[in-house]
Amino acid sequence: MTKAELIFIPAPGIGHLVSTVEVAKLLVDRDERLSITFLIMRVRFDSKIDSYIDSVSAACKRMQFIDLPKDEPDPNQSNRFLFQLIEAQKPHVKEEVSKLVSHYELSHDSPRLAGFVLDMFCISMIDVANEFGVPSYIFYTSGAAFLGLKFYIQALHDEQKVDPTEFKDSDAELVMPCLTNPLPAKVLPSVMLNKEWLPAVLGNIRRFRETKGIIVNTFEELESHALSSFSNGNTPPVYPVGPILNLNTDGDHDTGCDKSSKYKDIKQWLDFQPLSSVVYLCFGSMGSFEVDQVREIACALEQSGHRFLWSLRQPPPQGKMEAPTDYVNLQEALPEGFLYRTMEIGKVIGWAPQIDILAHPSVGGFVSHCGWNSTLESIWFGVPIAAWPLYAEQQFNAFQMIVELGLAVEIKMDYRKELLNTDGNKNIVTSAEIERGIRCLMELDDEKRKKLKKMSEKSRKALINDGSSYNWLGRLIQDMLGDMP
Repeated sequence: MTKAELIFIPAPGIGHLVSTVEVAKLLVDRDERLSITFLIMRVRFDSKIDSYIDSVSAACKRMQFIDLPKDEPDPNQSNRFLFQLIEAQKPHVKEEVSKLVSHYELSHDSPRLAGFVLDMFCISMIDVANEFGVPSYIFYTSGAAFLGLKFYIQALHDEQKVDPTEFKDSDAELVMPCLTNPLPAKVLPSVMLNKEWLPAVLGNIRRFRETKGIIVNTFEELESHALSSFSNGNTPPVYPVGPILNLNTDGDHDTGCDKSSKYKDIKQWLDFQPLSSVVYLCFGSMGSFEVDQVREIACALEQSGHRFLWSLRQPPPQGKMEAPTDYVNLQEALPEGFLYRTMEIGKVIGWAPQIDILAHPSVGGFVSHCGWNSTLESIWFGVPIAAWPLYAEQQFNAFQMIVELGLAVEIKMDYRKELLNTDGNKNIVTSAEIERGIRCLMELDDEKRKKLKKMSEKSRKALINDGSSYNWLGRLIQDMLGDMP
């Protein structure tokens, strides 16, 4: 029995690491011939990684984690920080893999190197895989439709000579194979509309085509149309093996020591609320708002009259690429008297154990930034979303959930708040808009709730024996082992 070793290179940051580890768990649990080595890039503003890796290492056999040297450019000096970080790590990756290969060669029962599995931002590591003569696969942490959009934009630019940056502030609508509805240009990701960023984006997408396959965190029943658009042979094979979720919450480590007491307090409050009565507001690990916007949200919640659980985080200093933090004093950001007036129906928290909250029967709606992980979690637990995207591909995800799939309602689909924001955000969503969205969400008609419940059931069936994602995972392993040099 030939053993096979895969090298996984996740992008820096806890969000990408957690979903990458979950797909690795699926692989090693499914086939005892496989073992996996993670090469970990560190960034100074993500302090949750150590405790997460410790918990995974203790629980998972045939998976090891190797820290790469800290060779980190200053994230506040360059908006190409991520790509610079990954480029700088290529020699270190080569060195670590060389050590592993040398070790294998000394032992008869050691595995053989089967390939690299790269985060979608680590695509330049294909060069290192090529040096070792092994194939590269991408683990794509967004959905299939967004993957299709990337290939469409690249072909539009390279083949039809259309400059996508011309769509900025345009009312154009784009018709593409991965969607059944025309896509408003106003929900394209900012990087595709930015002349400085576009060359790097296009270069990244072109390199996708060099890989042996793309593993996507989605499932056939959710994105059947998008997945069928890849069947023309113009792209590498696509393997939908999701939804890949960290349901054990071992990746949701708080940076403080009082996580258990925080969780207990949140759970006790939820336990006292009526079934499906609470709207949960959370904007992801990097999501936060300035005080003016926070006060509009507070006003909307108070006016709506709905029960709420609000994860409110303090933004980093302007122009600093850092994660939001919990407020020491929430009253600094909230309208005077808000906490007192809403104490009977609402709770404002900092850090949020999102999986546990969405799983709780009292939660009936989710105001979300539409990060792909949060979107899949909402589907898994059957909790409808009111979409309020911030950055990256979240505007596209919001469009997909609202228009394409009919599984969400809108707060503001084309809202943007960039991560590295140097001049503040002048785009304020009014309390009236937010209140309308919350009411639509919490008073959603039965037909939409039933549709979401069915998709929730399909998401769970996809992963079990003979489910669609289960079968795709088997095909992926077969292809990986068959391609071994």
